[in-house]
Amino acid sequence: MEFYAYHGHFREEQIVGNRFLVDLWIETDMSKPAETDNLDDAVNYQVAYRLIRKEMEKKSNLLEHIAKRILDALFEGLKGIEKVRVKISKMNPPIGGKIDSVSVLLGRTSNGEYF
Repeated sequence: MEFYAYHGHFREEQIVGNRFLVDLWIETDMSKPAETDNLDDAVNYQVAYRLIRKEMEKKSNLLEHIAKRILDALFEGLKGIEKVRVKISKMNPPIGGKIDSVSVLLGRTSNGEYF
């Protein structure tokens, strides 16, 4: 997923904005939707996207904070997920040299443990 958002420690980052990429891995029991071929039995990716987009619209200083909010929103808004991992990448960060991106990877299980 790609977003233009206004995250960053520096004031300028929260005014000018930047491109962010979000990668998502969801673990769930897929036996029922595999059998029924019914979206109501599966994790709805459109709902996941809307939840992530909503969190990306809120300004944050740190990628870690955004990642935690996304994980919390996914567990609150989707049923049947067991484990989720999210990677957030800030493209061309203002570090003082040529850097394609910086990334944060955070995961959470259904019992609330972060990894």
